[in-house]
Amino acid sequence: MVTTARAKGLPLAEAKRRAGRTKLVLTDSDGVLTDNGVYYGARGEVLKRFSIRDGMGVERLRNAGIATGIITGEKSPSVRARAQKLSIELLYLGVKDKSAALERVMRDAGVGIEQTAFIGDDVNDHAALEAVGRAGLTAAPLDGMPDVLRAVHYRCRAPGGHGAFREFAEWILNLRGYRGALA
Repeated sequence: MVTTARAKGLPLAEAKRRAGRTKLVLTDSDGVLTDNGVYYGARGEVLKRFSIRDGMGVERLRNAGIATGIITGEKSPSVRARAQKLSIELLYLGVKDKSAALERVMRDAGVGIEQTAFIGDDVNDHAALEAVGRAGLTAAPLDGMPDVLRAVHYRCRAPGGHGAFREFAEWILNLRGYRGALA
């Protein structure tokens, strides 16, 4: 696991300060927790693929005292089921303007922007990534859109749905010096 910021020149000491105060990691769903694919049947959406490793990332953050929330533009029963499985209470479905929703999400979580981290992959995440990135930490999966990749502090080596969230979680834990963080 890389322990230096790999974009926008965020110095390691500043990344460590930001990680140390992180109390909430927000994630988009499609393209981060999933591989951006969806299977449709005659009755609509049937399946999305989620990474078990990302689920362990949620658990490891929780064990370090960091909450996780999902903020997505979709109103997907699959995302609701995954959040329930992972005991993620901060679930925001059908959010079209994620930047505008940040204030509500942070209020619900009882945190400030400087205590927040966010991982997203596409243009609908860009404004929220920029807002969080001013004081918190941001990331994108390997296959994030180019503008998003340029805007974040950490670029994952894993693509969406294949452990990108877990990689971001481990990066934060490593920066915090968390005992048991994977190297």
